[in-house]
Amino acid sequence: MSRTTTKIPASSPRMLASAIGVALSASSVAHLAQAAEDTEQKGQRNSISLGATSITGEEQDNTSYQVEKASSQKYTAPLVDTPRSVTVVPQQVLKDTAATSLQDALRTVPGITFGAGEGGNPQGDRPFIRGFDAQGDTYLDGVRDTGGQSREIFDIESIEVSKGPNSAFGGRGSAGGSLNLVSKTPQARDFTNGGFTYGSDQTRRYVLDVNRQFLDDSAAFRLNLMSHEQNVAGRDALNYDRWGVAPSLTFGLGTPTRVNLSYYHLESNDLPDSGIPYGYGSSTATAHVHDKPNDGGDSNNFYGLKDRDFRKTRADISTFSIEHDLNDTMTLKNTLRHGSTGQDYILTQPDDSKFNVNRFGTVWRRANSRVSTTTTTTNQTDLFGSFQALGFKHSYSTGLEFTGEETRVSSYTISPNANPICTVAKGSLGGQCTSLSNPNPDDAWTGSIARNYYGTTTKATSRGAYVFDTIELDPKWLLNVGLRYDTFDTVANTDSATGRSKIKEDSQFFNWQAGLVWKPVENASVYASYATSATPAGGLVGEGSDGNPLSAGAATSDLQPEETVNYELGTKWDLFHDRLSLTAAVFRTEKKNTRILVDALTYQNAGESQVDGVELSASGKITDQWQVFAGYSYLDSELVKSGLNGRNGVVSSGSNKGNQMPNTPKNTFSLWTTYDVTSKLTIGGGAFYVDQVYGDAGNTVYVPSYTRYDAMASYKLTKNVDLQLNVQNLTDKLYYDKAFSTHFANQAAGRTALLTTSFHF
Repeated sequence: MSRTTTKIPASSPRMLASAIGVALSASSVAHLAQAAEDTEQKGQRNSISLGATSITGEEQDNTSYQVEKASSQKYTAPLVDTPRSVTVVPQQVLKDTAATSLQDALRTVPGITFGAGEGGNPQGDRPFIRGFDAQGDTYLDGVRDTGGQSREIFDIESIEVSKGPNSAFGGRGSAGGSLNLVSKTPQARDFTNGGFTYGSDQTRRYVLDVNRQFLDDSAAFRLNLMSHEQNVAGRDALNYDRWGVAPSLTFGLGTPTRVNLSYYHLESNDLPDSGIPYGYGSSTATAHVHDKPNDGGDSNNFYGLKDRDFRKTRADISTFSIEHDLNDTMTLKNTLRHGSTGQDYILTQPDDSKFNVNRFGTVWRRANSRVSTTTTTTNQTDLFGSFQALGFKHSYSTGLEFTGEETRVSSYTISPNANPICTVAKGSLGGQCTSLSNPNPDDAWTGSIARNYYGTTTKATSRGAYVFDTIELDPKWLLNVGLRYDTFDTVANTDSATGRSKIKEDSQFFNWQAGLVWKPVENASVYASYATSATPAGGLVGEGSDGNPLSAGAATSDLQPEETVNYELGTKWDLFHDRLSLTAAVFRTEKKNTRILVDALTYQNAGESQVDGVELSASGKITDQWQVFAGYSYLDSELVKSGLNGRNGVVSSGSNKGNQMPNTPKNTFSLWTTYDVTSKLTIGGGAFYVDQVYGDAGNTVYVPSYTRYDAMASYKLTKNVDLQLNVQNLTDKLYYDKAFSTHFANQAAGRTALLTTSFHF
């Protein structure tokens, strides 16, 4: 076997683990961090807070599940007065649930599912929010975070989930909503936090978070380090190995001018999960009818090859921001960011729907590969503050954004890799075939692997201008409005042995939102809102499947942006001395002008889909000792106008009209709660329910519904040392958390026990 060396380095995270261990030992001489403020004390509610990213010396209650205001200055009112559904997953929930990845963290937010990736649709985070693919709608500190990634959260303070179309906030996409990851930034105090987690399935995780002030306390430096390695409970052969480092530096603490520089690096080297193939309802079937995954009788089965499969990723993100208070009511901020992300993998796509599963009880180990790099440079300028005009108070935010993106995608040439008939169960055809019931990941791979440098380079340039305003008509009535204009130009160049093809597309679009808020009392609101989004062709810039004919090589008659609108009626209440936030909303989201297949290799903007839904949530303290973070989502989805059935421009039989949208469960529910039994002992647990999910628009393949239970207990061993035990998937439930549209689904981890020792100085 021959293999070209990957272009993405894979430095051993064990070196970083050793460094963290030394740092933790040395930190024992540091001073004890300041004590947290009484969680019952809360500041006076304000309609806007200038210097949203500025740092003061005030200690905040960082143990509460309740969040009063989003980090982005584009939210010009507190969350209770914001006329849209926004859920913030705070640091304490991330800690208590022992979340380590974005998918872990978002399990606590109903209405979000994850889709699977292969080659054309890359491996990595692919969230669906309210039924719409949000793969390209993740932001880091308010700036779009591009490229296919599996995101870590060791440097993340909180995660803000905005539901419903919100292109007015972020530009293209965001049909169902968006995610904003809030980074850990330097603070105006010295502290050292660290910890190590030992768990089942050889889990080893080390983290370190150090903050130091200098220059007479007007500057601070913060460093976050992480090393993580594990196998996966209930799955054979799999292993995940990653490390990360995130330094940041802030000057001007407590002054009108603040400068921040930060860098983020994450690197991984995994043997990835190849998933479980879908079975077939009939032994003579040549297509799926209503089928779920079939593991051959053993859920541990892994259909990949240790000798061939791998996945390596990296992310490098550099940010420079400067923020200046022009006066007491106006702040100017500029953010410049350059990021590069990449991944390199070969993984097994089990059987590729070639019917070996039902005919012979075997699986073809089809090799799927991708080598991709995405680079992004963004400059974003924001002006925000408040003023009085015509007798009304205005809390506003306005800005300009300029972004250039480039994605290069190529692959490997793997031979043989051409649809074999797997009549022999074990290790046949040089490792290409294996048994459905008893696969052997140690089978020898006798084929060849070589880099294929042909591929597609996609470049995009976007420019945006936006303005938001919350107008206080009187103390009981607020009007929240926002408007954004974008231009988005993209060009895709595809190189092959026969030459180069080039396709261009330019788009311009307005998006807006409006919400009227009535405050029956100071700590509550009732609102009605309307918001839009626009999804242009090529919006994922080559790093995902967006129904874009540019990547399918198909003829087109129309490539206008897809249009989504949302109607929402809701209410928000802060109860129990403003410690517990309750929300409720009913909504309809309609996506029109969708690109659909209308003939062979021909797409038009003629599709339509809609989701009617209800959402409920609760976050915060019920009593001094009892915290809760819970939610429920009901999504009634429908493909109203679906076009012809087909893939990559090839028409197949059947119609999807009236079907349920893929990756859209009707009911999802999450509950996480903790109770302080004593001043030192806390116990907690969670329940997470997800309804049946279809993987495809034809509703022919699905993963069953499931309920998962978690439990935790923490104990303050000393004032500097905490112990925490988490048992995830307490009942060892067999379930699937990602459904692909045609071939396979990803199985979730089984019962996992994690013991974390944390240090605070």
